[in-house]
Amino acid sequence: MTPSTAAGGTAPAAGTTPVELETPALQPVFESLAELVDDTTVPRNIRRGAQSARDALLKPRVALDVRIASAVYVLDDLANDPNLPTHGRTAIWSIISSLESLA
Repeated sequence: MTPSTAAGGTAPAAGTTPVELETPALQPVFESLAELVDDTTVPRNIRRGAQSARDALLKPRVALDVRIASAVYVLDDLANDPNLPTHGRTAIWSIISSLESLA
């Protein structure tokens, strides 16, 4: 039982586990990536790629700018996928824009 369920709350959905971030400005990016990971209307390979970008941002002992560049690289590759629905592409572009403003 997690602390949130012990207190009567609900457990977070898969892929949306709360993370401790050294940069609070990354929180909206993580929330957007979690929404993309949980969106079943987006192809599975795109959801896996979004999770990969999220994991790249969480790598310990790697400089923030390197983590951001890694995530942008993964997301840019996903944005060019022809199977990606329009709303998914827009979400990815928004996430990339947010990450580039932090770099």
